[in-house]
Amino acid sequence: MLVGDAELDEGSNHEAIAYAGPAGLDQLHTVVIDNSSASYALPGGIAARFEAAGWSAETVDGRDHDALYATFTAPHPGRPRVVVARVEPKTA
Repeated sequence: MLVGDAELDEGSNHEAIAYAGPAGLDQLHTVVIDNSSASYALPGGIAARFEAAGWSAETVDGRDHDALYATFTAPHPGRPRVVVARVEPKTA
């Protein structure tokens, strides 16, 4: 699953996030492109939202291929994995 940060509040995405953590879908990997176009109530932003739902989460520089590879291949037994890839802020 690949979503942009502004799309996370859509109902179907919220339901999938809430379901996958408790279900232990450890083969599910998600990338969220964070271009600062949305804000989140939880301290820690997007990663904290997923962690609160039982996911393994890590935020990396979205332009750093080595960091992306390392976080995609990090162990996360029994939990789905989200990689929050930070990129330049969205401009109008």
